[in-house]
Amino acid sequence: MTAVFKTGHSPVSESNDIHNLLLLPPNNQKTRRGSASSTTSTSSDEELPMRSLVAAMRGSKSRSWGLIKQVVHWSPFVQVYKKKYPWVQLAGHNGAFKPCDNGTILKKLTEKEYVCLNKILDDTFMLQITPKFYGKVEKEGVDYVKLQDLLAEFDNPSVCDIKMGTRTYLEEELIKAREKLTMRKDMYEKMVKVDKNEPTEEEHTFKAVTKPRYMQWRERLSSTATLGFRIDGIKQADRDPDKNFKTVRTNQEVAYVLRKHIDYRDETRLKLLERLKEIRSTLEKSKFFASHEVIGSSVLLVHDQPSEGVAKANVWMIDFGKTTPLNGDKALDHRTPWVEGNQEDGYLFGLDNLVNLFENLSNIPAPEGLEDDQPAVG
Repeated sequence: MTAVFKTGHSPVSESNDIHNLLLLPPNNQKTRRGSASSTTSTSSDEELPMRSLVAAMRGSKSRSWGLIKQVVHWSPFVQVYKKKYPWVQLAGHNGAFKPCDNGTILKKLTEKEYVCLNKILDDTFMLQITPKFYGKVEKEGVDYVKLQDLLAEFDNPSVCDIKMGTRTYLEEELIKAREKLTMRKDMYEKMVKVDKNEPTEEEHTFKAVTKPRYMQWRERLSSTATLGFRIDGIKQADRDPDKNFKTVRTNQEVAYVLRKHIDYRDETRLKLLERLKEIRSTLEKSKFFASHEVIGSSVLLVHDQPSEGVAKANVWMIDFGKTTPLNGDKALDHRTPWVEGNQEDGYLFGLDNLVNLFENLSNIPAPEGLEDDQPAVG
């Protein structure tokens, strides 16, 4: 199958690369990377049963729980760029993004991510699988990083953010939480909204839980702990965003959601699968990746309605706000199970499972009581 993905970092001349012609800012000859169209947040903690997902993904008009309005702080920007198209922030830090020009966006600078973005400039492998980074920009007294808008090459994109790894908190966060071990009423309330039977008798009495208890429970709740990834948010073309996937845990539930997301198109599945395999093989060669604890990072899946019968799809690795360098010459394989102290994050373990899922999408049955709208793909 002919490769269709363009990373913007190949040796092919930029003058012959339509993708680069569209995305390069004027007078900037150095094509570098960034982390755009982010989906990293826990802005909504109210969970809904699997059946509520069906209504959302079908575009149902009856959303009796106000399914979407509690979900994500979406920020639709309309930019004039060859044609008007919406840029959406899938799950995210409200106010952290601003529109920019020439197929770029501004993301509020955080020191840890800024350091990572600059390090990635020197890693030829990471440059192949991450968005372009154009440096730091100050606007109205606020520092931003200037990043490639990943949706610029699409006309009417559907977007899926998949948070990678077997945990979404740093080891240092867990240690700090234990040092200040306080009972949190807000976290208790979030927990009982999802499962009123989860808190212990003592936790019910105090109506509070500790942060470490809450953090580890959250990972077990979704597919993070078991599969090494979780669906964090989805925006279907021409539909409202949905972030109610925190209780999507099993292989069957994940496959069911992803089949609907790609509209049962096998061509789209194959292109996303090819790119996911490319990302995996590239990460296995990256010195940056081996020398960092990669927490809270995602793969962003984007696909478009077929144009003249040809599907368009791509995947990028995004978000480095929690990515932390290891001490000394320590290296991670990103597949070894996490034991506190080893800093393993399970990123490649999750990517292995995600690749396997896309390879066998049609062979994974729908969850009990649910049916696919169309014959399964793949």
